[in-house]
Amino acid sequence: MWRAFFLACGIFACILGAQCLAVDTFVWAGESQTAPGTPATVFGSPPAAIGSPRQDLQPPDWAAWSLLSTGAVVILYSLTLNRQG
Repeated sequence: MWRAFFLACGIFACILGAQCLAVDTFVWAGESQTAPGTPATVFGSPPAAIGSPRQDLQPPDWAAWSLLSTGAVVILYSLTLNRQG
């Protein structure tokens, strides 16, 4: 079980590092501020306002390579663990 856990963590770190190499800025949409009289849509919540606040995340240059190398080391570690059962 530990082997699979460490393997999954290493793969996740490698994928996140590769994403940081490919993407310059991550943009998350914030909570939308809607007027109190805005009707709901068929699917529940009203549509997001055009000028909703945004949050941007720019990963530092070292983050991508650190995540890739850490993920590779963790993957290699998981492959050296003894199999149980």
